Amino acid sequence: MPQHTAPPDSRRDDPADIPAGGFAWAIPVMQAGYAGRGLVYLLVGGASLWSIWHGGEAEGTGEAMSRLQGALGTAVLVLIALGMFAYAAWRAVDSIWDLEDYGSSAKGLIARAGMLTTGLVHLGLGGLAITVLLGRRDGLGKTELVNRLLAAPAGQAAAGIAGALTLGAGAYYLHKAWSEGYRGHLKGNPATLHLNLVLKAGMAAHGAVIAIIGLLMVQAAAYASSHQAGGIGTAFDWLQDKAYGQILVTLLCIGLLGFAVVCFVNAAWRIVPKASDRGTQSLKDTLNS
Repeated sequence: MPQHTAPPDSRRDDPADIPAGGFAWAIPVMQAGYAGRGLVYLLVGGASLWSIWHGGEAEGTGEAMSRLQGALGTAVLVLIALGMFAYAAWRAVDSIWDLEDYGSSAKGLIARAGMLTTGLVHLGLGGLAITVLLGRRDGLGKTELVNRLLAAPAGQAAAGIAGALTLGAGAYYLHKAWSEGYRGHLKGNPATLHLNLVLKAGMAAHGAVIAIIGLLMVQAAAYASSHQAGGIGTAFDWLQDKAYGQILVTLLCIGLLGFAVVCFVNAAWRIVPKASDRGTQSLKDTLNS
């Protein structure tokens, strides 16, 4: 699900940049959203590694959620659903009021449109958690949704464009991991400083999963077949069939646990230019000082 390029300035010191009313209320929404997102990746990565350890296969989001049983499982599903809805709300608020100061240039508008798309994806994940909670998993799966899209007028082209955009988002995450661009979004403190390697690996793993999903979507569009399209579970299956597939899938699952850490770190220490305290120093600034 896409995040976006860091604002050109990682510190906010100009009071004129902050609306009179402020947006401090958005911080708890953002924190709840990232925490819920972290729970999802912790669940997917952890459940998949557990399954692999016991001779099974890595699992997608829906399958991992379905593992949650009893009172504790119900509580986790509720937290995930609330977190996903909070993240969707945060992305909408962030985009509409430009809380992260991307601006109104073409690049900024693309980034803000991407936020809305990301919000819709996580709204769907919240809905998935609710359906699992209610024991109703008979809705349309991703493959069936893609099949309907391909059957629609110009659907093949639309699927191809969606796949290409998803593939591009994956490439962006990989670049963000390589360049450590996430450092400009995080407060500089001992925790973020010492977790940098985990953050880098987690961001790279997330980028790899998104890129594979996008690639499979492009292939589905090219061959007018929804068989290959899907989510994280389909990406695991695709990677499993490659040389050293089991090792690659295991490493990817470990990486997704790292991305869960990325989400939790963002929940605790993400800088929101129009809502965080003015003059907050980023991790990037700390390392460069």
